Amino acid sequence: MLWLLFFLMTAIHAELCQPGAANAFKVRLSIRTALGNKAYTWDTSEEYLFKAMVAFSMRKVPNREATEISHVLLCNVTQRVSFWFVVTDPSKNHTLPAVEVQTAIRMNKNRINGAFFLNDQTLEFLKIPSTLAPPMDPSVPIWIIIFGVIFCIVIVAITLLILSGIWQRRRKNKEPSEVDDAEDKCENMNTIENGIPCDPLDMKGGHINDAFMTEDERLTPL
Repeated sequence: MLWLLFFLMTAIHAELCQPGAANAFKVRLSIRTALGNKAYTWDTSEEYLFKAMVAFSMRKVPNREATEISHVLLCNVTQRVSFWFVVTDPSKNHTLPAVEVQTAIRMNKNRINGAFFLNDQTLEFLKIPSTLAPPMDPSVPIWIIIFGVIFCIVIVAITLLILSGIWQRRRKNKEPSEVDDAEDKCENMNTIENGIPCDPLDMKGGHINDAFMTEDERLTPL
């Protein structure tokens, strides 16, 4: 009698868990790719852990808190470590909807990955999209980074304005001295006409030509 019941249960499980069956999911693991020389062997103990993680995930779904390890069925296990699984509802003798299983797996994918030392690339649920890693919070608040950038720009702008003012002031101070030097140089130069050096003309005091002076003017001092 017990053997008959066991055979019947096995037949029912085989019918529920089949490749491509409704609400069934295929899983593929790349243990050696992920761990190299530290890769472990996939055996019945690893299968038990997988069932436990799936049952744990299902318990997080509303109204599925009664899910047990025995409710998770595996089939078509290959040596390259791929298999199919379904989650059953023993009270109604059918598999749970794929949407509920998918939601549970996505919610706890990181926990499942961690249990097998794998990631989304080496532990694949082929019909369940990979979960995105939660965004990392920056160690420094963003507003501090923005404030620092603006502060640096202001400092650079003030420095350029100060250097520009100093340069313009030096340039203005330099221009009068160059003009004075040019005027002094012109005053000290002797005019040469027909090869004969002549005294420069005093434009302010004037210059008296002796050839046009009368005898009285010559004898009478100014």
